[in-house]
Amino acid sequence: MVISNDNESVFIGVDIGTTGVRACAYQLDGINLFYADEFYPLETPYPNWAEQNPELIYAKMKKAIKKVVQFLNYSHKTPLGIALSAPMHSFSIANNNKLISNFLTWADSRAYLCVKQFKQDEILAKKFYEKTCCPAHPCYPYFKMLWFRENYAHLYVNRIYSIKDYVFENLTGEWVIDKSCACASAFYNAHTLKWDSEILDSVGLHKDNLPLVVDTIYKTPIKDSMAIELGLNKDLPIVIGASDGVLVNLGIGAYKQGDISVTIGTSGAARMISYGAKCDDKKRTWCYNLLNDIWVVGGAINNGGIIMRWLRDNICHYSKNYLEHINIDAYELMTLKASKIKAGANGLLALPFFTGERAPHWNSELKGMFFGFSLQHSRSHMIRAVMEGICFGLKSIFNVLQGFEEPKTIKVSGSFTKSHLWVQILSDIFQRDVILPKNAEGAAYGAALLGFISLGIIHDFTQLNHFEYEKIYHAQEENIPIYQTLFDLYERLYYKLKDEFSLIHKLQEK
Repeated sequence: MVISNDNESVFIGVDIGTTGVRACAYQLDGINLFYADEFYPLETPYPNWAEQNPELIYAKMKKAIKKVVQFLNYSHKTPLGIALSAPMHSFSIANNNKLISNFLTWADSRAYLCVKQFKQDEILAKKFYEKTCCPAHPCYPYFKMLWFRENYAHLYVNRIYSIKDYVFENLTGEWVIDKSCACASAFYNAHTLKWDSEILDSVGLHKDNLPLVVDTIYKTPIKDSMAIELGLNKDLPIVIGASDGVLVNLGIGAYKQGDISVTIGTSGAARMISYGAKCDDKKRTWCYNLLNDIWVVGGAINNGGIIMRWLRDNICHYSKNYLEHINIDAYELMTLKASKIKAGANGLLALPFFTGERAPHWNSELKGMFFGFSLQHSRSHMIRAVMEGICFGLKSIFNVLQGFEEPKTIKVSGSFTKSHLWVQILSDIFQRDVILPKNAEGAAYGAALLGFISLGIIHDFTQLNHFEYEKIYHAQEENIPIYQTLFDLYERLYYKLKDEFSLIHKLQEK
């Protein structure tokens, strides 16, 4: 692709994550000139709670941006603007425009009893899903608000925030939210493209309690005080951007109808590009806006790399300090051990529902388990079984997406792409070719691309044809039968043990 000298123009994409923020200086052609990471904790003070400190996140974001700006200044390059990516479903309340709580993240499930009661009215749950394209689950701000109303009825609430509109307001002085994050709130009607008054009424809110909804390419100048603090030009445009989920599709080049992206990081997701909002007749998927009539339909799983971290710390007991001392990466060592085990882990099956589960079951009471243990199994079998079990969860979502239309390509992203074994397992379980892009961390670049579109440097996604791949993985025929057998068992176990999962969940809460 040749677009005059605009390929050398630079946009800063900022990806705010669950436990860290990354700021990247991207050229239009995808070259990342420089990036800076900053990290912060996910606070879990009680069971089912998962919170973020908004002031800490904002401070860390500014620190990361400053590092990138300093590099660009040294390189005699001036950024055209900053565009934002943020996680879906974050939620906080404000009194007199001031936050009075931390941000509850997607992982916060304290509202699970509210959801359980809500689902008992099947007609209400169906109507809610058809309006919002959001399955009933504690991750959604609507149900977090239900929980607040039940537990803090005395609190006066004049604003509802997500982390993105909080950051954007601090940078620009404007209180707005993009359509992507609005869709992921479950307060928003995906068909009328407005806050839904009936849904808001049910939790005692009015549309004035929520920010103005704007397109994902909406831009406004940075505040003078922030430009000075960050070392940026006055009136530099800040682009609202979108949620990290939909931006991954854009950032790795999976932006055409029928394209699928599969991501495994801390959590995981499978997403398909669609034109127009789509609902599943069994309420298994969500659908969020990317830009104009381009939507992303899919499902997310709670349990991705977070289970590999649990294995590292609690089963393998790989001390970080010791491994760094001898220059060995814990996950590379775990992958090496798993590679010595045959496909199917000698009949050991992992159900990786350690933190409940979202798609396709949307059940916060699920728990993790290993099924089929025998004396022949070792830690290496457990590692391989977890890699496979996470891919089985994504396969469940992939099967639903195939009901919308035939997938065209499958591209992967996230930290799991560092493990060639894990990507191969995904290909074998999906029984499809899987493409590993050269840029496998796509959210920040997706945000930057929305920035380029907002300035008119490119007009739409059709001008993007520069995406290159690192490798194509082909499903290994000899592994398909064992994975098909185990996947069928994986699916059956969920339904057979549904009541037992609920019982053990209650016991663990006591």
